[in-house]
Amino acid sequence: MTTMTVAQALMTFLSRQYTVDGDIRQRTIAGTFGIFGHGNVAGIGQALRQLGHEDPAAMPYHQGRNEQAMVHQAVGYARMNRRRSTFAAAASVGPGAANMLTGAALATANRMPVLLLPSDTFATRVADPVLQQLEHPHDTSLQVTDAFRPLSRFFDRVDRPEQLFSCALAAMRVLTDPAETGAVTIALPEDVQAELIEVPDEFLTERDWHIRRPLPEPGPLDRAVEAIRNAEEPLIIAGGGVLYSDAENELRAFAEATGIPVATTQAGGGVLDHDHPLNLGGVGATGSAAANRIAASADVIIGIGTRYSDFTTSSRTAFTNPDVSFVNLNVTGFDAYKHGSRHPLVADARAGLLGLHERLGDFRVGPEHARSVRTEKANWVAEVDASTAPTDADLPGQPEIIGAVNRATGARDVVVQAAGSLPGDLQKLWRTRDALGYHVEYAFSCMGYEIAGGLGVRRAIDAASDDRDVVVMVGDGSYLMLHTELVTAVAEGLKLIVVLVQNHGYASIGHLSETVGAPRFGTWYRKHDADSPEFRTDEILPVDLAANARSYGIDVVEIDPGPSASTRLAEAVEAARAADTSTLIHINSDPLVYAPDGEGWWDVPVAASSTMADTRDARAAYEEERSTQRPLL
Repeated sequence: MTTMTVAQALMTFLSRQYTVDGDIRQRTIAGTFGIFGHGNVAGIGQALRQLGHEDPAAMPYHQGRNEQAMVHQAVGYARMNRRRSTFAAAASVGPGAANMLTGAALATANRMPVLLLPSDTFATRVADPVLQQLEHPHDTSLQVTDAFRPLSRFFDRVDRPEQLFSCALAAMRVLTDPAETGAVTIALPEDVQAELIEVPDEFLTERDWHIRRPLPEPGPLDRAVEAIRNAEEPLIIAGGGVLYSDAENELRAFAEATGIPVATTQAGGGVLDHDHPLNLGGVGATGSAAANRIAASADVIIGIGTRYSDFTTSSRTAFTNPDVSFVNLNVTGFDAYKHGSRHPLVADARAGLLGLHERLGDFRVGPEHARSVRTEKANWVAEVDASTAPTDADLPGQPEIIGAVNRATGARDVVVQAAGSLPGDLQKLWRTRDALGYHVEYAFSCMGYEIAGGLGVRRAIDAASDDRDVVVMVGDGSYLMLHTELVTAVAEGLKLIVVLVQNHGYASIGHLSETVGAPRFGTWYRKHDADSPEFRTDEILPVDLAANARSYGIDVVEIDPGPSASTRLAEAVEAARAADTSTLIHINSDPLVYAPDGEGWWDVPVAASSTMADTRDARAAYEEERSTQRPLL
């Protein structure tokens, strides 16, 4: 037995937990982010300081600038590690804890393991109410940390020191379970953190947590094989589960052996190289016309590791073959059974692919389907070539900007994005050449994720002694939401290449608003005019985001408007790749230049009644689109 504080015991315990996945064994919690206040500086803060003096490698501490961003960094790190390793994030009482709520929701929506350690008010209530404590007359026990309950895959509060043991072990189980993982929250009252506890030696010894890779059951596997064998126009939809299972090689082998084309979700981007003849690109609302046309006529959809979000299914309008059926291979029954699938296959993606491949034998798609796939892919490649090619425009459109950045990056570099119009354009246009090269957070699509998530990716690359660059593409709207982690990049020498696309407003919602009867309302960054509630004046805000970034100590390159803007952008990216420090490249764009139409649709309801003609017209178009929706996929 060892006498320690609760915080010291928890930090020591976390430093000795390992994830094992086949032959791979690595630390489950690679380190801790923390912003300290009165709620945790004497508990978690003291424990991290003491552990750092005793063994600097045991639990590395990293400063945060924003609690939400700390969680985003952990998510970026976890994805690059295929969910085998993540970070803990510690926050103080009240607003510090509340700031982490968005990050918790993002982690759970993306099924990404993160360990959250928000502080809580006194368990003894001896100093009730303390600074930053909520008070509810109907429930005096209710606090900020209770808001984590619906946002977490696991939640517990350590009200007594003895509760730590069962709580910590249960938290580790969820963090390392591919079917259950997400935000794991342990609320820590500030007084309990500093209390003494007798800790059993067994609690502090190294412990391995083996990731489950369940095999498909024979019966469901046989039925799935039969459905595929009877298909004439099958299509694979590959999601993030392929990546997290290390199954990209098995996916490629399965597709090549059967000739079944592959479309990808945002989370599945990169699982098949862009130039593979069977890769049709993204599918759904922001997908390619090639993938969406093949999806429309497909008679069997083989979903592998996908949640079937509304973007993937074009809000249930993507699959129009009246006889379409679904083989859903997923490690979670929740996703495998979605939308009434008759062929759920609850298994690890890699194990399931191997099982399907073996039992399908010599099955191969017919020549007519193969010709359609080749034709649609060739047509889409030509569309991408045309839309991303350099022009002489003074203000290049976003497709041209994406093309310039893509051509200037290395084959193994990682593009990071999350929100606005960029995710949709990237899914259509970015040519990914590595399984981990496409990092777009689109389950929660959180504005502000980009720079913080990019830092998490950078930490994972550095930990693996890899030679990739991290290219963060961010619009001005998302940049303004959360850019302070640039300070972290400078402080820790973490190299990012940030391409800041200046739209002078919200480009994505601006475009969407034109289709839903609220054209460009509230989406321009303009001076306020009391007589013009739409912020549509001609006076652009005199905000200098390049100067803002420069004030943080980061190198900044400004691409002035002019005929060769995209060419100069590519040159700046190449120079940034050769540099050892972070670079932010600022470029003005024309937000009214759009990517090619991928023929997908997204259900955003339009006002059913309006005095405005454009809204009435939008409602009529909406009703027409919605008429093709199906109650099941």
